[in-house]
Amino acid sequence: MSNQKIYESKYNQILSKIPFCHRLPDRTFNIRGHYFPVCARRTGFYIGIFSCFIYVYFFYVQYTIILIILAILMIIPTFYYVLTQYLGFRESNNLLRLFTGLLVV
Repeated sequence: MSNQKIYESKYNQILSKIPFCHRLPDRTFNIRGHYFPVCARRTGFYIGIFSCFIYVYFFYVQYTIILIILAILMIIPTFYYVLTQYLGFRESNNLLRLFTGLLVV
């Protein structure tokens, strides 16, 4: 077995023990056959979190009640999307999962 295959199998063994994502292949982005370690929605979530950290590092953010309400309201489309997908009213794709992950942040 090549070193790359050994590394990938050890990497997958470690990630499979971390309960933060289902890692289903059809819900995960891939590049040239290599799947991301998290699903598309969590990819969007992590991109959003990282972007927020970068923004807050460079700019001061005054947390007001309006900003907090806006943050709560941005969760609603993701909740609606996930609920209608779960109930079988719609089929999902990875691009929509990415955007709903970005909205949560």
